[in-house]
Amino acid sequence: MLKVIFSGSSRYPVLRRRIKKAIEETLRQQKIEGQIELGVTFVGDRKMKQLNKKFMGKKETTDVLSFPLRETVKTLNDEAAEFVDYPDELWRLGDVVVSYPQARRQAQQHNILVDEEIDFLVKHGVLHLLGIHHEE
Repeated sequence: MLKVIFSGSSRYPVLRRRIKKAIEETLRQQKIEGQIELGVTFVGDRKMKQLNKKFMGKKETTDVLSFPLRETVKTLNDEAAEFVDYPDELWRLGDVVVSYPQARRQAQQHNILVDEEIDFLVKHGVLHLLGIHHEE
């Protein structure tokens, strides 16, 4: 079971069911099963710039940031390592924050739908929550 907690401004038209399916696909590809919870937040450029400066030390906006509850979750393409230590056995992965305006700009640059770019960014963020980074 996957529980996605959406937050952020309602002025950003996002398809929550589509995003949840994209997350489920990413978890399935990484062989992650169980009761999983994560947050997805959509923000504007100003808020994303603040977050990027505070947490990454960069003075510009970005498309997606991930805030894992754990530094390393598991070795995903090898054996699955246990990382549940909550009594309710709910895997709380963390939060993914997406800049909707940046996603819209990138969708225009790539000549794709904004929803497709959002799917890509959320999947990318989820991989970071799982401990999979760019060099991998």
